[in-house]
Amino acid sequence: MEKVYHPYHLVDPSPWPYIMGCSVFLTTLGSVIYFHYSNNILVFIGLTFICLCLYLWLKDVIREGTYQGLHTKATLNGLKMGFILFIVSEILLFFSFFWAFFHSSLSPSVEIGVLWPPLGIDPLNPFSVPLLNTAILLSSGSTVTWTHHSIISGNRREALISLSITVSLGIFFTLLQIFEYIEAPFCIADSVYGSTFFIATGFHGFHVLVGTIFLSICLLRLNYSHFTRSHHFGFEAASWYWHFVDVVWLFLYICIYWWGC
Repeated sequence: MEKVYHPYHLVDPSPWPYIMGCSVFLTTLGSVIYFHYSNNILVFIGLTFICLCLYLWLKDVIREGTYQGLHTKATLNGLKMGFILFIVSEILLFFSFFWAFFHSSLSPSVEIGVLWPPLGIDPLNPFSVPLLNTAILLSSGSTVTWTHHSIISGNRREALISLSITVSLGIFFTLLQIFEYIEAPFCIADSVYGSTFFIATGFHGFHVLVGTIFLSICLLRLNYSHFTRSHHFGFEAASWYWHFVDVVWLFLYICIYWWGC
C-alpha cells in the first residue's frame, strides 16, 4: 500500500494520557477520603504520579518538536488553536466567578444585611499589598514581552535575564498573596463575600503558580538552547498564558479589591 504523506504529526502510541487520567482520578478520590477521614496518602500518591507523568510527557513532546522536527507548520497551527481555546475556557471559568461576585454585590440579599461588604466584614486595603502585587504582575508582563523580543532577535543573554526576572516576580507575587491570606481579617466561611473573594483570588493565585512553573520550564529550555527565532512556541504559549493571568488580575483588583471594598 502506498504511503500517504501529509503535513500533520500523528503521535506514536503513548501511555501518558491513560496514566494521567488514572493519576487525576486517584488524586480526586484521595481528596474525598481526606475531607472525610483526614487520610492524605492517596492524595500524595496521586500528585506524585501527576508530576512524574507531566515530566515524562513533556519530555516526549520536547523530543518530538525540538529534536525530531515533527512539529510542522500545520501542527503548530493546531497547537496554537488548541491553546487559544484553552485560554478561552479559562476566561469562561473566571467569568463565572465575577458573575457570582456581582450577583451578590449589586443586590445584596437580606441574609447578609442588604449591605456590601456584609456587616462584620473588614475588607483588605486595596492600596497596600494588592496594589504592590498589581505592580509586580504588570512588571512581569513587561519582562515576559522583553523575553519574547529577545528570542526573536536572537539575543539569548537578554532573554535569559528577562525570563529569570519574570519567574522571580511570579514567585514574589505568590509569596505576597500567601502573606495576604494569612493576615486577612476574614476567611472563606465568612458569608458570600469570603467565598467569592477567596475562590476568585485563590484560583487566580493557582494560575500564577502554574504560569510560574510554565515559565520556569521555558527558562530551563532556553538555557539548553531549545528555542530559536522561528521555533519557540513553547515559550509563546507560556507568554500568552502569563498575559492572560495579568489581565484577569487587573479585573480582580479593580472589581473585588477596589470597587468591592
